[in-house]
Amino acid sequence: MKVGVLALQGDVREHIYALQTCGTEPITVRRVDELNSIDALVIPGGESTTMALLAETFGLFKPIQKRIESRLPVYGSCAGMILLANRVLDATEDQRTFGGLDITVRRNAFGRQVDSFESDLEFQGLRASMRAVFIRAPWVEEVGPEVEVLAAVNFHGTDHPVAVRQGNLLATSFHPELTQDYRIHRYFLEEVCRVGSRIG
Repeated sequence: MKVGVLALQGDVREHIYALQTCGTEPITVRRVDELNSIDALVIPGGESTTMALLAETFGLFKPIQKRIESRLPVYGSCAGMILLANRVLDATEDQRTFGGLDITVRRNAFGRQVDSFESDLEFQGLRASMRAVFIRAPWVEEVGPEVEVLAAVNFHGTDHPVAVRQGNLLATSFHPELTQDYRIHRYFLEEVCRVGSRIG
């Protein structure tokens, strides 16, 4: 299986290292031919509007949408979650997303950069809790009927989903690539990509 990391902006190197640690040899994706050569894609954390604009500039925006529609397994962290969401709240006027996940996300839901934090959370499918890093993170406000909530964080007395899955699409509002715990990447490779290949 050939895994690509969208390498336009954001935590590209960190995701590559995480995937290598899980036993794969990922490639960076900046061109359509690279996109067409992969069996799965990771969209890193970063700045979602910048990534969408660069995807347009590099001629990747619509090809990525088409690959998602054709059941390409995709994992998005933080900005990647926003780019996979069908609906975005508190978006900039020029906000565009690849879509695919039947969710509504709120940008910068936990606050600004100074409000970044870490939290232990339970992730469905993992035996032990994990430390999650939230940096200007979104949260999920609404999920469609086919979306499974895998993890949530309690914020001011309300639980907000921060990890979701819909078939071949996985998204987290936190950054597992910034820790040394790569179980989310392994879950993507072993569970999500397996399903994606089965239905593709």
